[in-house]
Amino acid sequence: MKPWHYIKHVFRRLLISSLYRRYVVKNSVIQADIQQTLQVRGSNAQAYPLKKQFVHLMLYYPDYAYIFFWRINKPSYRWKNLFVDTVHCKIFRSTKIAGGLICYHPFASVINAKSIGRNFQFRNGLTIGNKGNNNHLLPVIGDDVTVGAQVVIIGDISIGNNVIIGAGSVVVKDVPSNCVIAGNPAQIIRHIDEA
Repeated sequence: MKPWHYIKHVFRRLLISSLYRRYVVKNSVIQADIQQTLQVRGSNAQAYPLKKQFVHLMLYYPDYAYIFFWRINKPSYRWKNLFVDTVHCKIFRSTKIAGGLICYHPFASVINAKSIGRNFQFRNGLTIGNKGNNNHLLPVIGDDVTVGAQVVIIGDISIGNNVIIGAGSVVVKDVPSNCVIAGNPAQIIRHIDEA
């Protein structure tokens, strides 16, 4: 390992320990993000103590690091570039997002919703926003919603719990719980049985 890489690695670990103590220990929402990210990605790190899980995600998952810095409301944190490459993604501070948030490649994404429930997963190219530039006309998204790449969700609509939205979909109408939708405009493809 080159000397610079070793110094950077040690410095990152020191910063992670400080971030853990300051922001993770007493924050159940960030802890839910950690647990959900490891579970969905099938990581063996799930068996580790919470601190080790956090270290693992911060070192090896820049997508998680992006979400972490958004959660702590430090988008311009001095050392953020040691963990996250330049990301062209904006999550509005006014958007309330419950724990378990996961992003895969958060590039070219804009998220502006009234609220988003637990275990929300999204991919690149997502647009969630208002209609006619009116911030009173924002979507409400339920729990356990998974969104594919290049999806648009616009307007004063409600998306239920346990919904999968296929890539490239345009969602402009209410969506019930327990279904898979896709298309432009998005339509129900099938219903998901609650088990």
